[in-house]
Amino acid sequence: MKRERAIDAAGVSFTYEEGTKALKNVDFWADRGQFVAMLASNGSGKTTLIKVLVGLLKPQEGRVLVGGRELSAIGAKGLYQEVGLVFQNPDDQLFGATVEEDVAFGPRNLGLEEAEVSARGAESLSAVNALELRKRAVHHLSFGEKKRVALAGVLSMHPSTLILDEPTTALDPEGRERFFTTLGDLNRRKAVTIIMITHDIGTIGQHASRLLYLDRRLIFFGGFDDFCLSTDMTDYFGEHSQHLICHRHDK
Repeated sequence: MKRERAIDAAGVSFTYEEGTKALKNVDFWADRGQFVAMLASNGSGKTTLIKVLVGLLKPQEGRVLVGGRELSAIGAKGLYQEVGLVFQNPDDQLFGATVEEDVAFGPRNLGLEEAEVSARGAESLSAVNALELRKRAVHHLSFGEKKRVALAGVLSMHPSTLILDEPTTALDPEGRERFFTTLGDLNRRKAVTIIMITHDIGTIGQHASRLLYLDRRLIFFGGFDDFCLSTDMTDYFGEHSQHLICHRHDK
């Protein structure tokens, strides 16, 4: 049976005003409940693709469907409840004085009753193992704690899809493992679709079901078996890095 697609982008091209061609005829999709890892270097168009997927940029060519609907037909309020974006730097996302206030911001702006706002805040903080931080001032949090609270703020909107821009950057090994465990739980237990940009090749094989490699155009998009057998990917990544990804996936 064909699975429903959470996000479906076809033929997407985007060129900035100064002439930089960021995306060239990119096809990308994620089925409901999938965990997709996007591997890309700086200048590859990954940030542009994210902005296109969440409606921050409109492509000159191609189209993007979210839950089977055109972005233009959903509207900002509906889109925020469908797709949640977690930035690489949590300081770009946190602006409440306390953790509790920050996590409540989104649901409160939806016009929800305070009881529902409070319930969503507690639920989302619990999901990222940060409920004990709810009364803390945001500026007193560690970097890893800020990462978890930023994710909780997005989860409080109850999105069915999460897009994360290098969420484990600057985290220590324990923090990375904790973050990946949280994402894995959301994906497996709540069927949240995960689309994650990452350079953490040593860990993605344990969690992602599909891989995308972007370099302004789509270089590879498929499952791990195809990736591990691809000589093109050996050329791009090097034999050692490809083996590391595939070895972790086999475990």
